[in-house]
Amino acid sequence: MVLINYLLMCLIFGTTFLAIKLGIDAGAPPFFSAGLRFLAAGGILLSYMVARRRASFSLLLRKEMLLTGAGLTFGVFATLYWAEQYLSSGIAAILSATAPLMILLLQTFLTRQRLSLSSVAGCLLGTVGIVLLLLPGITMSFSKLWVLGCAAVLLGQVFYSAGTVYSRRVVQRFRDESPIALNAAQMIYGGALLLILSLFTEKVDPTVIFTPHAILPLLYLIVLGSMTGHTIFYWLIAKTNPVFPSTWLYISPLIALCVGAVLYGEPISLVSVFGGITIIIGIIVINLDNLKVRVVQMRK
Repeated sequence: MVLINYLLMCLIFGTTFLAIKLGIDAGAPPFFSAGLRFLAAGGILLSYMVARRRASFSLLLRKEMLLTGAGLTFGVFATLYWAEQYLSSGIAAILSATAPLMILLLQTFLTRQRLSLSSVAGCLLGTVGIVLLLLPGITMSFSKLWVLGCAAVLLGQVFYSAGTVYSRRVVQRFRDESPIALNAAQMIYGGALLLILSLFTEKVDPTVIFTPHAILPLLYLIVLGSMTGHTIFYWLIAKTNPVFPSTWLYISPLIALCVGAVLYGEPISLVSVFGGITIIIGIIVINLDNLKVRVVQMRK
């Protein structure tokens, strides 16, 4: 059951990038559709947890939920949705896989600890992979918006790393609360912030939003991407350990790259594929020490 749920989670997370792309290409405003996605998903999940008496709406009164939502949802997905107007879903997914690298660099900066040899090697591999991934787009069809899109996704991972480091403290502070409820609360705040951003930057046309080409990807992202995928993620943490479910970052980006190319005809080059694989290898090398420790613990 663990393996089946893990593979399902990787497949869901790997296809969300294409779903975002489909909605945006259908004319859905990026910030509005992102905000609607997370506000709806978070609201449904938190209401369900409250109905099961496993959470309380008073959770929304805590400033920690606002700050976590600003990092993990608003900062990450405002940049990702905007960038996918100009990037393929596969490229966006691979660039999003740099999150562990960003987390490592932020933690190193905050703790002022020296990086291990494997971490340094992983960072170098990840950097080389990013260059290889972006090289075809820069040399063959240079576009300022394309470059800005790539930079936006990378900026989003900086938000993600800050939100992740902060959320670990929040989880410790709210040990009696369900992780699913905490995630739902931060999604509500992140979604609300995205809708506020949309209010000042976008013109929303309901006749476009509620067309099948725009609404179906949105529903997929709400039900499967945000509700089902994250619920499976926390279920796996409870059944295994915190590291194993996070390895979806090694698999889902390559799924996204292949799905975008096969189902949506997104352009892909061998250099980009090699760059994507190099990034994934770099992320694995960065986490090598943690993975070894978890394997030893599981054997015991």
